[in-house]
Amino acid sequence: MKALLAILLMAIATAQAQDYPSKSVRLIAAAAPGGNPDVLARMLAARLSDQFGKPFVVENIPGAGGVVAAEQVARANPDGHVLMLGDSGAMAINPALNSKLTYSPLRDFTLITALAAVPTVLVAPASVPANTLAEFVALAKLKPGAMSYGSAGNGSVHHLTMAVFAARGGIDLLHVPYKGGTALVAALLGGEVQAGWSGIPNVAPHIKSGKLKVYAISTEHRSASLPDVPTALEQGYPGFDIATVIGLQAPAGAPREVVTRLQSAVARIMRERDIAERMAHLGMELREDGTESYSRFVRHDMERYAQAVKAAGVRQD
Repeated sequence: MKALLAILLMAIATAQAQDYPSKSVRLIAAAAPGGNPDVLARMLAARLSDQFGKPFVVENIPGAGGVVAAEQVARANPDGHVLMLGDSGAMAINPALNSKLTYSPLRDFTLITALAAVPTVLVAPASVPANTLAEFVALAKLKPGAMSYGSAGNGSVHHLTMAVFAARGGIDLLHVPYKGGTALVAALLGGEVQAGWSGIPNVAPHIKSGKLKVYAISTEHRSASLPDVPTALEQGYPGFDIATVIGLQAPAGAPREVVTRLQSAVARIMRERDIAERMAHLGMELREDGTESYSRFVRHDMERYAQAVKAAGVRQD
């Protein structure tokens, strides 16, 4: 009897997967319009709509570094009609910052696939008298606590990346949080702070114009959008590899067949030339991790940011 029931349930699940989607799909971007998850969601939505024959509608739910969106998605029906593009903010940084969150990334989500890694670069105003990473560290050591760096806010990836780097480099810098990446770049250009880790698109034009100097990229590989910028690893910081990773998630319990179909569709889309070129222009690096490898990555990411939060001393609970 149990075997028969299992066969029937499997047949029902298979039929549902074949009919998927039966209505429009909410593709929730855990970011404000213009944020990386939003940009990637809009790149995917039109093509997913074409492939599946039903609308994939992007809905922005910003707030608390992805927490607001993640809380809503975790409570949604796990039939595949509510999906989320969330990044390391929702999946790793905020769980490290706050143990009182109402969701757990590994318990409350089906981690469908990783999509893209978004590295940052360490930049400084042209007026800073250091032209290399080694010179910047040496300068900071001359005046412990006197040099300042900006971030997109307390607990942001920019803040935590510098906390890790400062600990590794043995330097003491003054942290100045701003309200977002745009405000951070404005502060750098205005000379309000002496350094900061920033997303590539925000600073690439200013690096090209000479208004900002660039010392390193945060990942273990150079970026195709800034191929001349060396990694921190190349400059004496082994194992330094920090990036925000954007992935596709569903509520826990999403049908395996639906997950498989989404993985296959997204993989095809992400390899399309115009998508790849757009991603490179935005400083994004393609990631192709299925459910198992993406889950392993999220677990590792949570551990990494837990260590970074400890180094920065910014827990919120």
